[in-house]
Amino acid sequence: MRIGVSLVESGGADSLRGLREQIETAAAEGFASAWMANVAGFDALTALAVAGAGVPGIELGTAVVPVYPRHPAALAQQAVTVQAALEGRLALGIGLSHKIVVEGFLGYSFDRPARHMQEYLEVLIPLLRDGRVDFDGETVKAHVASDAPREHTTPVLLAALAPQMLRLAGAIGDGTILWMTGPETIAAHIVPKLNQAAEDAGRPQPRVVCTLPVCVTADEDAARERAAQLFAIYGQLPSYRAMLDLEGAAGPGDVAIVGDEATVARKIEALGDLGVTDFVAASYGQGDDAARTRQVLRDLVAARASA
Repeated sequence: MRIGVSLVESGGADSLRGLREQIETAAAEGFASAWMANVAGFDALTALAVAGAGVPGIELGTAVVPVYPRHPAALAQQAVTVQAALEGRLALGIGLSHKIVVEGFLGYSFDRPARHMQEYLEVLIPLLRDGRVDFDGETVKAHVASDAPREHTTPVLLAALAPQMLRLAGAIGDGTILWMTGPETIAAHIVPKLNQAAEDAGRPQPRVVCTLPVCVTADEDAARERAAQLFAIYGQLPSYRAMLDLEGAAGPGDVAIVGDEATVARKIEALGDLGVTDFVAASYGQGDDAARTRQVLRDLVAARASA
């Protein structure tokens, strides 16, 4: 299991410089990957191209790019460009987003989202790999050819939680990228459905990128309460709420990885035994807790390097 970190966008005038410094530090410390969300700030793909170009040795991923605002041909063109800038280090994480965003903010229909994602992938993946597609679906149509250079394969990871999305992630995509999904749900729901879909389609074993809040602390109750407050919205959005319910978790604070050094390290390591291929730490501690958390993560990375 590889260890990565989430990137934090400051939102200030020096935000791109801050992202670059985070990527440089993560690469220097030996982390396998760094991942950037695409929410209300910078466009994640553009930001990774600017901040991550010239920083070798670390995979950079989007977690995740919403598909509804962009035609798959436009996303493929952008991803191929960013992949060239990053010299093959981009992992393209994509997702449907949420009904409240797609319909409430963007004004698009969120009807039949799984159908939309399947057709989106039928256009996106051929364009990423071959530069050509002819496809007429119910929600997506594309007759496109591109001569942009494709020296590197771009892995496509889906924010897949529901059964239909997991089937797509295994059968068509290269795996899934998870958020707010606990270990029992990963073991009993995510990994079996994902791997079965890949096996049925004759595909390689897919990646399972698990992102969870992490805090090394002496005050576990306070850390869980802080996670509950910071990430409260994810306990309300239907897709994440469903995963929390499967886990038997009241809210985000219950799936955060919290405790002393040994406890946190053990819980992270245990995810690898469940089929997680990549763990991404969303560190949220403050002060000494933040420093302790980073040290545990560095120790896990160092142990892998010396194994």
